[in-house]
Amino acid sequence: MAATEKAEADKILQIKRAEGEAESKYLSGLGVARQRQAIVDGLRDSVLGFAVNVPGTTAKDVMDMVLVTQYFDTMKEIGSASKSSAVFIPHGPGAVRDVATQIRDGLLQGNAAS
Repeated sequence: MAATEKAEADKILQIKRAEGEAESKYLSGLGVARQRQAIVDGLRDSVLGFAVNVPGTTAKDVMDMVLVTQYFDTMKEIGSASKSSAVFIPHGPGAVRDVATQIRDGLLQGNAAS
C-alpha cells in the first residue's frame, strides 16, 4: 500500500513539475512576443518620424540605416568583449548595402518558410 501511495505521489510531482515547466515556457514566449512587438513599434515610430523630419527619404532608406547601425553596434560589441572569438564578415564601402540586403533577404526567407 505504501509503495502504491509513493508511486502516486511521484506521479503527481512529475505532473506538477511538467505543468510548471509548460507555464514557464508559455510566459517566456509571451515575453519574447511583447519584446518583439515593442521593437516593431519603436522602429515604426522611428521610420515615420525620420521620414517626416527628413523630406525625400523612404521607409527603406531608414530601415537600411537602422540595419547598418545595428551591424556596426554588433561589430563593436564583438570587438570590445575580452573573450570573444573573432568573426570575419566581408565589409567595405559597397558591402554595407550587401549586408543589409542579406539580412533583409534572410528575414524574408524565414518569414516565407513559416
